[in-house]
Amino acid sequence: MVINSRLYDEIKKNNNVITTSQVLQLGFSKTLLTNYVHAGLLERCGHGVYTLPGGLIDDMYGLMLRSSKIIFSHDSALFLNGQSERTPFRHTVTIPSDSVLPTSIKKACTCFYIKPELHALGMVLIKTTFGNTVRSYNMERTICDLLRSRTRCDEETIISALKNYVASKNKNLNLLAEYAKSLRVDKKLKQYMEVLL
Repeated sequence: MVINSRLYDEIKKNNNVITTSQVLQLGFSKTLLTNYVHAGLLERCGHGVYTLPGGLIDDMYGLMLRSSKIIFSHDSALFLNGQSERTPFRHTVTIPSDSVLPTSIKKACTCFYIKPELHALGMVLIKTTFGNTVRSYNMERTICDLLRSRTRCDEETIISALKNYVASKNKNLNLLAEYAKSLRVDKKLKQYMEVLL
């Protein structure tokens, strides 16, 4: 048994990953995926996500493929924006407060909720270390998220993120102030910035 050439081309084009919905869009059945897994031609690396055997798995990309609502935030966004060298042990995502993630995704990551109208604020497309494009927040939004969630975040992480941001040549303080006002952390941001600047 070999993988159908059309399906194989799609998997290769997608960095060795394919989802059940992509397979269905191509006109193939879920049963075919099950047969490929039993034959050892594909591996199931998450609910509805399959990869070629023996390949390295981009868990961030795999997680994002499972929900169109996921945007990487907090520690994960720091990592994606190059502000943290340490890959987060558990990825952090933000979704709109009027959405629900499947239990399998909730178990795989830390989830924050935000008003739907603020969900896309500061969202950028960014490449993972595997070269796959995922949704993440930019640094300005990430700083604001860390301040909003400071009771659930490590104080050291917040201070380190702010120090790195202030030292960055790519910082946009006007945008940071605008986001801080929208997310209602402008007073808290001012307190931190007075100490750092």
